Amino acid sequence: MDSAKLVARARNILTAPKTEWPVAATEPATVNGLYTGYIAIIAALPVIAQFIKGSLIGTSFLGVTVRAGIGAGIGRMILGYILSLVLVYVMALIINALAGSFGGKPNMIQALKTVAYAWTAWWIAGIGVIVPWLGLLIALAGGIYSIYLLYLGLPHTMQCPADKAGGYTAVSVIIAIVLGWIMSLILGLIFVGALGGAALSGMQVTGSNGDSVTVDGNSALGKLAAMGQRAEQAGKELEAAQKSGDSAAQSAAMGKMMGAMSGSAGPVEALAPDQIKAFLPDAVGKLKRTAVSAQRNGAMGMQVSEASAEYSNDNQRITLEVTDTGGAKGFIAMASAMAPEEEKETEHGYEKTWSDHGNLIHEEWNNLSKSGEYSVIVGKRFTVKANGNADSIDELKAAVGSIDLGKLESLKDTGVKPE
Repeated sequence: MDSAKLVARARNILTAPKTEWPVAATEPATVNGLYTGYIAIIAALPVIAQFIKGSLIGTSFLGVTVRAGIGAGIGRMILGYILSLVLVYVMALIINALAGSFGGKPNMIQALKTVAYAWTAWWIAGIGVIVPWLGLLIALAGGIYSIYLLYLGLPHTMQCPADKAGGYTAVSVIIAIVLGWIMSLILGLIFVGALGGAALSGMQVTGSNGDSVTVDGNSALGKLAAMGQRAEQAGKELEAAQKSGDSAAQSAAMGKMMGAMSGSAGPVEALAPDQIKAFLPDAVGKLKRTAVSAQRNGAMGMQVSEASAEYSNDNQRITLEVTDTGGAKGFIAMASAMAPEEEKETEHGYEKTWSDHGNLIHEEWNNLSKSGEYSVIVGKRFTVKANGNADSIDELKAAVGSIDLGKLESLKDTGVKPE
């Protein structure tokens, strides 16, 4: 697709989707053509905008402007771009696998078209992050419009009945949100420089023309490749289960697919809300617990549980959270393994990340506001975080220490089901 056609497609899918979807659905296409001619270009817009905002313009608050380093910003931009391209293909796999469940016809090329063109609004609206204050609203509007585009497109690309497009859209959006959350979590936990080194250290390129590549299975890149192979196999099993009409087999296959996507050995049932809430103490030092909540959410075989409590008095307020990443624990394990130790100081505080006995720890503190955050990843599955106002970072550390981390770690294999 040349630049003129790309612009025309983006414009038409946004302004006249009801007439453009039938045209797009009947066009001949290939995976390579869709990526190089459309996806790779449009998907780059929001990540470039985020780099400009984060590293060049910066974020201002109360007269203080904060900018990320150029090197870190470029690294995050590259990783975010790569993950977004992977996410597009993963969502296409899922939409293709779900087609039979909603009366549609599986076709991987059509599924990739569906994601590429429906996400156009989301990608373009992502440029709005540059606009102060309004950026989030612009992105939200783009996301909502992309859901509408998906709803309009599925009957044409996947040939599902119009009356089933709503359910098809809802399930697809739920999965996209979960996978998007995982991607954001990876970006937050991994410093790109370390990821690049860790990933590429397991790759060997042989031959003068670079057409022979060997990947070390124990490297980060090798693990990601194996994850993709498991997902592909799980997708085939799901398609076979759908053809058989066995609802139990379909449910099991979908759970296995989501387990493969998350990098887990199999489906993982997160801790029950009451079980994870029990880790939160009645008091943290001199602060009494004033509120507590717990919930477990799941979509298509992937579960996450979270418990949160607030501790406060007239002068201080600390929030303590315990999260069981459940179905995403494979990603958490990979992120923990690849995250580097780093420390940086500013005029008003500091931030550092390091590992202690296999647990990834992050802390940050602002001397002016007397506020900060202290978090620990336990057993490469659970996260424990304290944040808020305190006399010192030691109080936030004590808040995390008030939770029985040893007992929490002992539950790291709880709910893990064999493949």
